[in-house]
Amino acid sequence: MLVIKNNLMSETAGRYLAQSYDALAKSVERLSSGSRINGAQDDAAGLAVRELMRSDVAVLKQGASNAQDAISMLQTADGGMQVVDDALIRMKELAEQASTGSYSSTQRGIMNNEFQQMASEIDRIANSTKFNGIGMLNSASGSVTFHFGTGNVAANDEISVSMVDVTKNRLFGAGGTSIATQASASAALTTLDSAIAYKDVKRAQFGYMINRLESTVSVLNIQEENMMSSESRISDVDVASEMGTLTRNQVLAQAGTAMLSQANSIPQMALQLLKG
Repeated sequence: MLVIKNNLMSETAGRYLAQSYDALAKSVERLSSGSRINGAQDDAAGLAVRELMRSDVAVLKQGASNAQDAISMLQTADGGMQVVDDALIRMKELAEQASTGSYSSTQRGIMNNEFQQMASEIDRIANSTKFNGIGMLNSASGSVTFHFGTGNVAANDEISVSMVDVTKNRLFGAGGTSIATQASASAALTTLDSAIAYKDVKRAQFGYMINRLESTVSVLNIQEENMMSSESRISDVDVASEMGTLTRNQVLAQAGTAMLSQANSIPQMALQLLKG
């Protein structure tokens, strides 16, 4: 029916054109952002899952960083123990030298001076070896706990390392030790054997904990990579598929524009009849 009051064809063409433009805008938004989900309206369930995964990825990244910091901390302590190790070896060498009867008291006094300096250096190293202000070698009580998991379960998300005390008093007793005499030098050998054995146990602890933390970093990096892959499959736009959708929407929008133009020109036919 030819009418001039209502142009229903124009209304219909305009509605479809608006739908095509909305779809076109959505495709442009997804391709511009690289994300399939740019708002809750795009995929409410997918958005919820994606945000949980993104939070887990962020936590895993920080956990790996925490584990790396822990490795650096233990390597710092191990470096201090290496110097203590060298000092103890030199002290035992001096004690062995002073325990023989071929040296005079004066000569043993000179050896003892170096011996005491080595003991003082061990004490200085034990008290000055720190990481971020945390003493690592001057306390036998307590432990340092490193957190790196996504939860708060100690068995799964934490590793604790016991503190170590290699101060002069701990290694040689409150009264210290001396090699000023042949007898005291012989006794110092036994004391040094005990000190070296204690130091070896504690240094080995740092070694195997560093190895464990390196494995932890590897696992965390793998978990982060897999989690990012899963998040990508949920959230990232499939460019090839979306480009096909964009092209289709462009064609529909162009066709809608052309048909709207035609629909708006149809009432002109009624004017031709009115002119007679």
